[in-house]
Amino acid sequence: MTDSKTSANNVESSENSLAGHLLVAMPNMSDPRFERAVIYVCAHGEDGAMGLMINKLVDQITFPEMLEQLGIDNADVSDQIRVHFGGPVETGRGFVLHSTDYRQDSSMEVDSQIALTATVDILRDMAGGQGPRRSLLALGYAGWGPGQLDQEIQANGWLHVDPDEQLIFDTDLEDKWQRAIGKLGFDPFSLTGHFGHA
Repeated sequence: MTDSKTSANNVESSENSLAGHLLVAMPNMSDPRFERAVIYVCAHGEDGAMGLMINKLVDQITFPEMLEQLGIDNADVSDQIRVHFGGPVETGRGFVLHSTDYRQDSSMEVDSQIALTATVDILRDMAGGQGPRRSLLALGYAGWGPGQLDQEIQANGWLHVDPDEQLIFDTDLEDKWQRAIGKLGFDPFSLTGHFGHA
């Protein structure tokens, strides 16, 4: 998280952009960090891609502990807000994926329903009950260099599906991968690396 209120750079959208979509790891995903991962893509363009994993938790820290480390009053805060493992890049940096009823100057609107904010201010607001209607707090993110994500999709590493708010913010993480892949109508265990991609 940063204290800065500088505006986030909006990635120019294109017809091929997957921003606002979900990436679902294929059953044969070779990278153990992304095994059965569901990632919400926040940005995807010529400069690369960035997203947050929405179905894995961080074990090392709770939301109240994070607030304490940042010097934010956490007296009335419960463990109801969970800390997710957003991905292996910059794992000490926090991001909040949230509904667009909440906005700051630094918020990046991914689409009409979902935005991303990475400032300490949103944590203060969440702790004080003034945060977004729905939110997902994550440490770290998944990042890809120019063309890398497209290559991984072509190599059948990922499927991509249209998201829905319920799936993104649902706290039932155990079967989120199955539900996400099920949106395509596939039996996930019949898929192999030779199947092609959606």
